[in-house]
Amino acid sequence: MPTVPSCARVACWLNAWLARRTSADAVIGGLLNGQASVTFAEPIDREPLSPAMVLGALSRLDVRRVSASLPTPGNLLGLGGPATFNADAVEAGEAVLWLGAAIGFVPISVGRSTTWRGSPATPPTYLPDVATADRDLRQALTDTAQTLADLDVASWNPEVADALLNLRASGTDDGGLPFASPLAARTAMTGLRCGQIADLAMDSDGGALSSRQAEQRRHALVALRRSSRAAVVAACSSVDGR
Repeated sequence: MPTVPSCARVACWLNAWLARRTSADAVIGGLLNGQASVTFAEPIDREPLSPAMVLGALSRLDVRRVSASLPTPGNLLGLGGPATFNADAVEAGEAVLWLGAAIGFVPISVGRSTTWRGSPATPPTYLPDVATADRDLRQALTDTAQTLADLDVASWNPEVADALLNLRASGTDDGGLPFASPLAARTAMTGLRCGQIADLAMDSDGGALSSRQAEQRRHALVALRRSSRAAVVAACSSVDGR
């Protein structure tokens, strides 16, 4: 199974807590995820918060939802600003935001410990709902699979061809995360697998493709990667499964 980004894991567990779908002990274990320590440098108190303390802070600050972001240069889905926070999130490749408290966090990992560094952050103006993200991902997957089939993906990268076939045959898996609905779980896991496929195909030189064919392949894979990130963000940022 593809690795779940830290921001997606954190958002999923905290949203499950906000919706009262899981216990405090389960959330604390989920946030730690086998690490020696995880802390949140929450800027209100100026003191690092342990996972247990975070649960109290969510209520105290009236956080209604925790959203994830997997930003890349030119694609700031899940971010609202300010520019300094966006830049830090892009550099880290991920972030979580506490909606209702105007706080965002980016991770700093050292060994088996992670500190989520908090700073003021504006809520994103748009987050896709799960159904929309799922539909867009499926369309991107269909378009990409057709493009790669036309370019004879099996001849220049059998691994990608096998991954596409396995994706179509794979069942529902929640990755051990407390998603808000079966649709959210399916959307997130499919998004992670699609992102893995896009990365695998991007790493290949494409065999003897012409420059025009290489551009067709790149365009399709970029679209799939973008849709896969949006799917993970939507699914893990959902409190009610929609």
